[in-house]
Amino acid sequence: MPILGWASHLAFLYSRIQQKVDILRRDTDYALRAMVYLAGHCGNGPVSAREVAQRADIPYRLACKLLQKLHNAKLVESSMGPKGGFELSLEPSAISVLKLVKAIQGRLSLNRCLLSADACSYQRQCRISKKLAELQQQMESFLNDVTLDELAKSGSVRKQKFS
Repeated sequence: MPILGWASHLAFLYSRIQQKVDILRRDTDYALRAMVYLAGHCGNGPVSAREVAQRADIPYRLACKLLQKLHNAKLVESSMGPKGGFELSLEPSAISVLKLVKAIQGRLSLNRCLLSADACSYQRQCRISKKLAELQQQMESFLNDVTLDELAKSGSVRKQKFS
């Protein structure tokens, strides 16, 4: 097949593929739900991973993995025993969405060119990357200003599941 034929074939295939890229990954969404539930339960003692999974509508095994990541990031504390479980390590007002995002998925990036200077050979003369970097900064600033306390009080994260 001539090169032009391959190019048009690839363009056709690409047009048929609907590729959706989420800035916040599904695991991060689940972790946010778990943390908002814990924020709403703050001061009432530890909550079992099973309860968090059930109330935040997260598959149990995934909830366990996410809670472990959050524990490693020192965002939750865990205790063993029949009355054990998980609770926030800090006040809900001291935990930003950005901290949580970084704990679960690492640094946010709108485009891989923003990850490092050598991620794209065109970066030095690229006019787009400068604007993307500005947008990235605004997004990070916004997420840093939103706290678990705010989310728990707003009821914006599937509150109906938590009752």
